[in-house]
Amino acid sequence: MGKTAIVDYGVGNLKSVVNAMGYLGLPTCVTSEAAELERADAVILPGVGAFPDAANRLRRAGLDDVLRTQAEKKPILGICLGMQLLFDRGEEVRPCAGLGLVPGRVASIQTDYKLPHIGWNSLRFQNGSPLFRGLDDGVYVYFVHSFCGYAQREGDVIARTDYGPSVVAAVGRGNVFGCQFHPEKSGEIGLQILKNFGALNR
Repeated sequence: MGKTAIVDYGVGNLKSVVNAMGYLGLPTCVTSEAAELERADAVILPGVGAFPDAANRLRRAGLDDVLRTQAEKKPILGICLGMQLLFDRGEEVRPCAGLGLVPGRVASIQTDYKLPHIGWNSLRFQNGSPLFRGLDDGVYVYFVHSFCGYAQREGDVIARTDYGPSVVAAVGRGNVFGCQFHPEKSGEIGLQILKNFGALNR
């Protein structure tokens, strides 16, 4: 089984992702080095905080172009803000370009419910994805977010949840996957998702 590089660009709690992968016996390295990302067999892009700050950190570190290149070669998983960065652009705080790996934008959840959306919500799977192999519709995972992706192509959406309206919960396009929820904080279901992702780099 190959090694997964977890991107350290100064935003997000990396420890919980590292711990979850370690529990599954999946080798990882935490890095901000382009060469390490190129050597890895898969990449996880975590993140918490505001879209423009995170996008600027990636650009300043020279990691945005590296991630775009690596997405053509190996599996990449964005988690929470990391998933949002996969989109073309974000509208949080100010308009800002994303990585452009998933066509669409990131904007506030249009709901009458309280924001941020914090807690456990169920998933509805669609379009079939190896990321959710072995899981049934209706499983619960843990969310913390006020913004979400609005995919340009419904074929790129692999899971939705409801928070008033239907909300994109996960995307998949080629080698690129994203989870708006936190698999590393979602118990056995989340561990299965990470295990499925780890199986993609064999």
